[in-house]
Amino acid sequence: MPQITKAQPRRAFLPPKFNIWVLRLVAAVLPYWLKHKLYITQIDTVDIDRLVEVYKQSQMGRLRLILAFRHPSGDDSFCLGYLLTKILPRAARKHRISLKSPIFAHFLYDRGTSLWAGKYASWLYPKLGGVPIHRGRFSTEKTMPTSRVGLGTAKDLLVNGLIPLAMAPEGTMNGHGEFVSTLDTRAAQIGFSAMEDLVAAGRSDDVLIVPIGIQYYYLDEPWLALENLIHELEQDCGLVIDRQVTIVAIEQGDGRPMRKLLYDRFYNLVQHLLYQIENFHAQFYHYEIPERPPLGRSISRTEIAQRLQQIMDFALKVSENYFSLKPIGTNIDRCRQIEQAGWDWIYRTEVTPPARLDPVSRKLADRIATGADLQMWHMRLLQNFMGITDSYVKDRPTIDRFAELTLLLWDLVAHIKAEKTRKRPILGKRRVQMTICNPIPLSDYWDRYKIDRQEAQQATIDLTQELQTAMEGTIDRG
Repeated sequence: MPQITKAQPRRAFLPPKFNIWVLRLVAAVLPYWLKHKLYITQIDTVDIDRLVEVYKQSQMGRLRLILAFRHPSGDDSFCLGYLLTKILPRAARKHRISLKSPIFAHFLYDRGTSLWAGKYASWLYPKLGGVPIHRGRFSTEKTMPTSRVGLGTAKDLLVNGLIPLAMAPEGTMNGHGEFVSTLDTRAAQIGFSAMEDLVAAGRSDDVLIVPIGIQYYYLDEPWLALENLIHELEQDCGLVIDRQVTIVAIEQGDGRPMRKLLYDRFYNLVQHLLYQIENFHAQFYHYEIPERPPLGRSISRTEIAQRLQQIMDFALKVSENYFSLKPIGTNIDRCRQIEQAGWDWIYRTEVTPPARLDPVSRKLADRIATGADLQMWHMRLLQNFMGITDSYVKDRPTIDRFAELTLLLWDLVAHIKAEKTRKRPILGKRRVQMTICNPIPLSDYWDRYKIDRQEAQQATIDLTQELQTAMEGTIDRG
């Protein structure tokens, strides 16, 4: 993301302006994009007939659908698009079921996406029926006006739209194919709000949440490509490693020695980066480094995990103190709160036309925006470390898990190096499995929800937990 050095006008709400011709163009390009840009050459589905049936019922006006999909990768939206525009119509034709065009879904996306995805996203997403929201303020009472409009728009589309509504309840990409982050309650909240409108209008439509699992696999295990990536990161960090033994083990196909060699190098790299980040915070932010062995001597995986938690907590407190925030919730919740505070200081009503600031006030606003952006940089530096866990690779040292965590380290190093144009590496051709779970009817919870506020909150929590369990059940751990 480019560095922000000037205060910006308040970001306006981008209303969805669904355009069937843009959808058809995207649908035509998707197969090429998946195969030649993302190296996804195979997409398999499990229980696609479930989606065919509920989509048909939705088009008949009997159901309102929320498609709740897993979010392990930045490629998920492309896979979901292919599922809806190619796989779903093909499966319907197989059963001689006629679905009306368009076969697609409105979708929620973070309003900040257009900052890193570029101007094309601000044009394309509304044309595809996207609804922007501010994820950092989803559950607070002081929701930004643009976020209130976004959530209201999403609910209206769910109640009255011609196509379903899609969202990722994990809230953000978690980088793990075999681990589901704790879900937020947005799907349940929007669903129940839609139910209230349907009941008030005397309509009998039920609202269904359809959990969709997404999991990626490498077709041919690219161990050598993974070793090359680890070696590249070692060079970036100034580590001199004899890699020849690892390469020989890979070429000879010695599974267990090869995995151990890569596992040791990976955690040596993690330890080195951890020490660098600890030193950085100690020198410039007065972080008290816990007692540790000198660099070059390995520490236990458990100690690495503990030290990661300590430095993450400290770094988040640095940003929270800057914005006068209280640490609330999980580390992910804290990151979102910091991010939203940063946006509030960068995107200002004072510089939104027709308002005009005098030159001195404008420069002061720019200074505040620059500082806010730097604090968010500080927070994102640690965000990339959050997914590094000892057990994830150690429990199952597969190529898929190795690659996921190594790519998270690549994200971290690229963030430090401020690489603006380099694309995230793709190690080899991939297969995607998309699993359609049993739909969850909100009518099963409705009698409890409408009793009082306390029961409504508990029903929302219980529904979200059922969704969490369903998504975790889609994971294939071999």
